[in-house]
Amino acid sequence: MESTQQQPPKTQSRFFRSPVRAISFLLHRWLGLTVGILLSIAGLTGSILVFWHEIDHWVLTQQFGAVIPTGVIMSIAAVVDLVKGAYGDKNWRLTTVVPPQSSHEPYQAWLETPAHHHWQVLINPYARQIMGDREWETSWVGLIYELHYKLLAGETGTLIMGIVALLTLILSLTGVVLWPGWRNLKAGFKIKWQNAHIKRINFDLHKVSGIITAIFLGLIGFTGFAWNVPQAKVTEAIYAVTFTPQPADPVSQPISGQQPLPIADLLQRADAAVPNAVVTYISLPAKPESPFLVGKRQAQERSEWGNTRLAIDQFSGSVIRLADGLKPTRAEAIINQFDPVHFGTFGGTFTRVLYVFVGLSPLALLITGFVMWKYQRRVPKPDHS
Repeated sequence: MESTQQQPPKTQSRFFRSPVRAISFLLHRWLGLTVGILLSIAGLTGSILVFWHEIDHWVLTQQFGAVIPTGVIMSIAAVVDLVKGAYGDKNWRLTTVVPPQSSHEPYQAWLETPAHHHWQVLINPYARQIMGDREWETSWVGLIYELHYKLLAGETGTLIMGIVALLTLILSLTGVVLWPGWRNLKAGFKIKWQNAHIKRINFDLHKVSGIITAIFLGLIGFTGFAWNVPQAKVTEAIYAVTFTPQPADPVSQPISGQQPLPIADLLQRADAAVPNAVVTYISLPAKPESPFLVGKRQAQERSEWGNTRLAIDQFSGSVIRLADGLKPTRAEAIINQFDPVHFGTFGGTFTRVLYVFVGLSPLALLITGFVMWKYQRRVPKPDHS
């Protein structure tokens, strides 16, 4: 006689009934409910930071005026002299100079106070005048950045957000495992609106928004963890698994009785090493043994700021290290993608707009996930009729 025992559907593979899904479900639920608020804060602030350069350019123009191209732009060395002359009596250290990347932008000079606060100085490159300054930590973008990066809580907040970033990666992976589209691809992307209970609509919104943003949230989480928790030695691990020798930190060799070379000379050495490239920043040495750092963008590089970096001995002028953005090592090729995948710049304006919505998704996933949890906690009332 033929057995009448009901057989499970063919689509129910062992994987979907395995402990992997059970563990993934528990991790996904409780991690989402536990860190969802912090992840939502990071996502909302991240959505704003996607276009912070454009927003801040407008804010600074309203505050300090516009840059009108007239004449020849001043040199980086002249900017350094101007800023040091204006702020030399404050015991602030000039750390970085960022040249304008368009004709309507000012130079930016960054100074650090003894209390480790940072001041941004804007210089009109044509008028050769300081337009104004602001403390970064108290500016609108500085506050959002500090909230995004460290919860306005210093080093402790940096570590907390680094852990949240790692948990974001785990949430993304477990969400992919739990996605019902593995059973039925069409059902995985379907949202049933008509004649559907709110519970069903909520679940569909969660699964669809989750699978669409999972890969981006996972990459953002991984890169955020690598930056916020250097103790994890993610960079070192990348060098190891790609069998790439990790170079030693570049060091200048002080020469007795000799002052560091003028900045103009050091920049000439950088131009000789990598000609026909745009300087995107310089970083001034903090100590006698520190190198002079120059960032450049070669014409063929897609990154806005370039990935070509030079470390120059500030006394001899020799190039200690050169990272060629067009010929990166295996490890550098991976690490160079951290910025684009974290900030969404890898696909131009389209991916940046996409990342605005990716940043909003953690809040949507938290709300829909919480609703799912509340529905599952409800115990049906006994029927006394």
